[in-house]
Amino acid sequence: MSQAMTLGSLADGSKPNAGGSSSVPADRSIVHIEGLVKTFPLRRSWTDTLRHPLRREQVHVLRGVSLEVQKGEFFGLLGPNGAGKTTLFKILATLVLPDAGVVEVGGRSVIVEPAVVRGMLTPVIAEERSLYWRLSGLQNLNLFSALYGVQAQEEERTAERLLDAVGLAHAGSRMVGTYSSGMKQRLLIARALLSRPAVLLLDEPTRSLDPVSARDFRRFLREEIVGRQGCTVLLATHDADEAFELCDRLAVLDRGVVIASGSAAELAAIAGENRYRILIAADRAGEAQRLLQSVGLEHLVEQPASEPGWLAIEGAIPGGAAACAELTRRLVLEGVSVSELSRVPLSLADLIERLVARASR
Repeated sequence: MSQAMTLGSLADGSKPNAGGSSSVPADRSIVHIEGLVKTFPLRRSWTDTLRHPLRREQVHVLRGVSLEVQKGEFFGLLGPNGAGKTTLFKILATLVLPDAGVVEVGGRSVIVEPAVVRGMLTPVIAEERSLYWRLSGLQNLNLFSALYGVQAQEEERTAERLLDAVGLAHAGSRMVGTYSSGMKQRLLIARALLSRPAVLLLDEPTRSLDPVSARDFRRFLREEIVGRQGCTVLLATHDADEAFELCDRLAVLDRGVVIASGSAAELAAIAGENRYRILIAADRAGEAQRLLQSVGLEHLVEQPASEPGWLAIEGAIPGGAAACAELTRRLVLEGVSVSELSRVPLSLADLIERLVARASR
């Protein structure tokens, strides 16, 4: 079987390492998972163990999971805490063995050839303490370059190229302890790229970032790591908005089972993600309601607005941005003052509830 091509050109322009020397055929998935099962023994109190020493209870974390991830794709695993996302990532990273099923990266089995898989895939641990805060960003990368086996004469050049790739060239000489959380996350990405992986695993990378830093970091992931570097990214998150914004395709994991998969647009349509909030003048609420219903808006809900004299109406608007623009135009022509029209964020709980309900029909 063929191996995945690594990002050798990103680091130093040299040939890929032995862990990923040949490319994956264009028609083959770079990550292939079929029928993956994983169970763990249930933790018991010592008193329960003494009372029932022969009882062997297990927790089923992954129940027959099957996924295909294409080369260069931004793929998302969306699910609540306890859904099995982190366990799946640990199996891909060869840190945990599966109980049953097939798991391959670049055509290589995580069970049969774990060392080869580790040469093609790198997990990014969103833990700032895994960096050396008293060293500069450049010194951190030089240190880890040596650990990854980069030749001494290439260390500085490799580190500088990666700092530039992640947008930290201006801060390379600063101590990491002075970095913002977003900058530390970028440095963690740069460190991961030292091994020239074909696949990056990101486990909730924005969980410690403020909204502005998280937005900038998402843009960086999409434009730089996937867009310019061509790396395949697997993202685990419980943020539905983040998954819809970043990912080409998604799999929704709930209690160890994939309950839905497809493109972000397909899942959004299935889940009814096209809900909007319209803030209108309260004195024309009747006219607005009639107009909204006449153009096919569904499940309208009136809510009090924070400002006096205004009324918020929520409803599903099929057709996206173009339909919203046309609706706003018609409201204004009817003499209804419109202060705001914004999309209502879809919570993960709502998404899973809708997908489960649809699957049970």
